[in-house]
Amino acid sequence: MENADRLSAITGRLQQDQLWDELVEIPFERASPELIATVHEPSYIEDVRLLSETGGGDLDPDTAVTTDTWQAALSAAGGAVAAVQTVLSARVQNAICLLRPPGHHAMPDRGMGFCIFNSVAIATEYALAHHGLERVAVVDFDVHHGNGTEAVFVDRRDVLCTSVHQQPLYPGTGTFTDVGSGEGQGYTINCPLPPGASDAHFLRCFDEIIIPTLQEIYRPELILVSAGYDGYQGDPLAQLNLTANCFHTLTERLVSVAQAVCNGRLILMLEGGYNLDALGLCVENSVLALLGRLPLHPEPAISGHHRPQARDIDAQVEQMLQFHHARMT
Repeated sequence: MENADRLSAITGRLQQDQLWDELVEIPFERASPELIATVHEPSYIEDVRLLSETGGGDLDPDTAVTTDTWQAALSAAGGAVAAVQTVLSARVQNAICLLRPPGHHAMPDRGMGFCIFNSVAIATEYALAHHGLERVAVVDFDVHHGNGTEAVFVDRRDVLCTSVHQQPLYPGTGTFTDVGSGEGQGYTINCPLPPGASDAHFLRCFDEIIIPTLQEIYRPELILVSAGYDGYQGDPLAQLNLTANCFHTLTERLVSVAQAVCNGRLILMLEGGYNLDALGLCVENSVLALLGRLPLHPEPAISGHHRPQARDIDAQVEQMLQFHHARMT
């Protein structure tokens, strides 16, 4: 599932549609273990290094380490940090990081769900510590809840964590009543959607909850996105019915709010997406939105639910949205 073919599918699509050469490549260096340790426990970092350098093995049933994993995971985190440096120095306004392995499930003390080190969390900590920022927002639209990122920042208010995801689904966390703890209470927003939810449901979460919170309440100085494309219809690991158009619209919304509150500072970091035929198209739509362009290959919206199923999905979504509406007033 999580392998190098994913990046080949993305770069192939961008090259096919003659977008690749328009992008500015950001040079980067591998992250140091000390930088990784701003999020992860040193003992876990050392366990990954030793396992990788001694032939590999499994961290859990879903998360394998190979002889190349140590260097790849350091590169992913280093690429995320380099994007933060480049955007915050105003050399570019926004960026997309084609990273693997993904990171948003990685907990401080362990990897899980294909994730080794939590690149978006490491980049967030770097932005706060080295650029004097006071408010960073992490927006996660992967179909799976970003439990690792939430665990890092759940009791803090200098990071707003938002996640729109399918539930029930791995890792089984991210109920809409999970809103943070301690000083961070209210700075976590979870919008779980039932299987079968469509573009319209996903976009309601953004239009009614996430975008108003970003633009009118929190006003972050930087927006980082855990950009997973596994909500696409037919992804083998999930059951949402999103089209490729939805990812263009999501990114377009985030570009707009970034321009309104933080000088356009927006960075997307690749997480999931396992339908290789669709992954390149979905990522391309995000790239086009970052460039301020329309989709090159629009898809028709999906309906197709039986009326009772559609009513049940609508009712579950409405209950979740009403909970968040009440918190916002």
